[in-house]
Amino acid sequence: MRSTIEACVAVFLALGIALTAQAGARLDYTLNCMGCHRAGGEGAPPDVPRLRDRVGYYLEIPGGREYLVQVPGARQAPLDDAELAAVLNFILDEFAGGSMPAGANHYAAEEVAALRASAPTDIDAVRRRLEAELERRHGAAY
Repeated sequence: MRSTIEACVAVFLALGIALTAQAGARLDYTLNCMGCHRAGGEGAPPDVPRLRDRVGYYLEIPGGREYLVQVPGARQAPLDDAELAAVLNFILDEFAGGSMPAGANHYAAEEVAALRASAPTDIDAVRRRLEAELERRHGAAY
């Protein structure tokens, strides 16, 4: 009986930790990203890209995964690497929809730290190159 209770407590604790992490990432998105990308990830094109049903496409092109961390709003957010990884994973889970490539990995804090430290000098040029590639692959309405 005691081991069953202990197992249930362990499950509830793990569930609570997972829900807290998800709630933290949602709150961090709200505080740091939603002002530009909007609550539903619709953005404000052309200046602020739409995330909904598009953000996953960045994971399928060279440099796209890196870009999502290195874009100034993400790279300079007042979040530590683990918090930023959680927000990026929340964005992918919440908004990527059908654009999410099969088998794509979530971000880890260590990857985010390395990518933050190696940001390109001309992020606008990177964005233009990536958007041209995405348009080539998925059409003007990617």
